[in-house]
Amino acid sequence: MDAQSIRERVESALRRVRPAAGEPDIVELGLVADVLVEEEGRVSVRLGLRPSDDPSLAETVRLVLTGVSGVRHADVRPTAAPSPPPPGTVPAAPGPREPGKSRRSLPVVGPAGAGAAGAGAGGRPRSAGQVSREEASRHPSEAEPLAGVRHVVAVSSGKGGVGKSTVSTNLAAAWAKKGYRVGLLDADIYGPDIPTMFGATGRPRVQGEQVVPVEAHGVKLMSLGFLVDEETPAIWRGPIIMGIVRQFLHQVVWGELDYLVVDLPPGTGDAQLSLVQLVKVDGAVMVSTPQDVSVTGVLKGIRMFESVDVPVLGIVENMRGFVCPDCGSTHDLFGSGGGEALAASLGIPFLGAVPLGLAVRQEGDRGTPTVIGRPDSPEGVALETIAQVVEARVAAVGSPEAP
Repeated sequence: MDAQSIRERVESALRRVRPAAGEPDIVELGLVADVLVEEEGRVSVRLGLRPSDDPSLAETVRLVLTGVSGVRHADVRPTAAPSPPPPGTVPAAPGPREPGKSRRSLPVVGPAGAGAAGAGAGGRPRSAGQVSREEASRHPSEAEPLAGVRHVVAVSSGKGGVGKSTVSTNLAAAWAKKGYRVGLLDADIYGPDIPTMFGATGRPRVQGEQVVPVEAHGVKLMSLGFLVDEETPAIWRGPIIMGIVRQFLHQVVWGELDYLVVDLPPGTGDAQLSLVQLVKVDGAVMVSTPQDVSVTGVLKGIRMFESVDVPVLGIVENMRGFVCPDCGSTHDLFGSGGGEALAASLGIPFLGAVPLGLAVRQEGDRGTPTVIGRPDSPEGVALETIAQVVEARVAAVGSPEAP
């Protein structure tokens, strides 16, 4: 693909990124400058950040550019946003173009590159794991609902080790226990723990060209953990990650579902961007511990979802308070209230707190979700309540009256 075609796709993608909900895109705001595109797919962009902008905006832009067809590497250099020029000022002419490179100042709108969703290069049929050009450059607002699935709910965190998979597992199990049709897609391909947490050891069946998910505790499950050995490290790059997420969405026989819970890896990486480009996500549940380092990571995740038009359903604070089984006193081993304070400061719902206790660990080791194995434990009660609150939030966000 030549540099001119890549640049047109890059310009289209940049026009789809907004610093915050309700703001114009970064190109219209004049935050983008010095877009350099090379023939081999290397892209460099200078991004102006205003004092009000979250620093994670630069990483969001990089992730968006990484998903553009033809882009092999994206470098986003954040700088202080320049003051707007006086009215009537004429921009300086660009310098000479180097051979093999395309440099052009924005704003210039090129057509968004779109390949046929069902065909690859040369019109050949594309397998479910191959990502089309249109999908790779699609803005999340253009993503379509997953056929047969009423609601897709993502569960995310800013850092690992905060209990994100525990929340995903118990959301799915709690909804299935109520009689809903539920699936759980384990998109945490670097640490696929869902099979262990559900006690599922079988392998998915193949039905024609589709994969039949494993079922446990009333939940349909799909995870890379079913397909690779436990000792095999997951070493995946961006395009492969998007292909795996696409396969798990479109090549698995999910059937009719009320909820598809997607357990995302920590951070704001390729899996998150791939999911919201490939399918309409109804909302994201953010999981944090009370610690400042975890809360800061959650804030970055929230800003990422806001920038790609995915509603943030609220924050769950995990591991809040350990009740001593001998004396009955509560000890805040990881602090208390960090996630709740962040929710209040951002004006988003606080979904609930889960205490630190033995029930989650013991049931997880047994391969049983806490809401099923120990529903009367403090942790089980908290997780069940959170599932009810998230259910209400999904319904509220999807209503016409929702803000």
